[in-house]
Amino acid sequence: MDFSGKVALVTGAGSGIGRATAIELARQGASVGALSREIDELETLQTEIHSFGGKCQTLAADISHEDELRDAVDRLVSAKGRLDVVIANAGINGVWAPIDDLQPSEWDQTIAVNLRGTYLTLHLCVPHLKRAGGGAIVVVGSINGTRTFTSAGATAYAATKAAQLAMVQQLALELGKAHIRINAVCPGAIETNIDDNTERRDTDEAEIPVIWPEGEIPVTDGRPGLPRDVAAAILFLASPAARHITGTPLWIDGGQGLLR
Repeated sequence: MDFSGKVALVTGAGSGIGRATAIELARQGASVGALSREIDELETLQTEIHSFGGKCQTLAADISHEDELRDAVDRLVSAKGRLDVVIANAGINGVWAPIDDLQPSEWDQTIAVNLRGTYLTLHLCVPHLKRAGGGAIVVVGSINGTRTFTSAGATAYAATKAAQLAMVQQLALELGKAHIRINAVCPGAIETNIDDNTERRDTDEAEIPVIWPEGEIPVTDGRPGLPRDVAAAILFLASPAARHITGTPLWIDGGQGLLR
């Protein structure tokens, strides 16, 4: 999977799946635009990529803010001259609570980042992909809302992840005419810090008690996957090796979703 000469934008690149993906793209020769709200994380990432001779440009922006994201994309394209690969990874878990407890402002925040942010990323990047003669987009979704519906109180989150997959499948035909492929990865439990930014409130009220089989993730004896497990799948979908794949979700959960 050689990305030499390619320019890739990775949102949510400061940690977790986005960070692992940015590093692997850089190792495979891509010039990476690493975007996040956390500039300290981006600087650490840039240092690591530069340490092995990779190319990385840091881009500080909130994907739910149009002006910030537009400026970041424009800076990347101005510096590199093109855009070939877009990894729409940035997102939040938000607040998980019973629907009658979940507040409108909490719902709006999850929608703003996960759904509006994905829309804005595609809206602003697709013109550059078209000018490059084509490209690849990978949207990072979740098993929640696409394969499983058992995370108590996660209505807003699951709704955004279901909508992301609908966008991918809707856009596959539209963007195919411009030689742009778009696919989704849908991870299960992965060792990231996203749970640190999750607020759970009275979720026991929304939960249905179930006794799962021993080890929720069959192929790893219950252990969550690693960010690099998802990054490897993202690189495949973004590469010419997946040239005949578009509009397709890839669940990366070690079989977890089949139990739940």
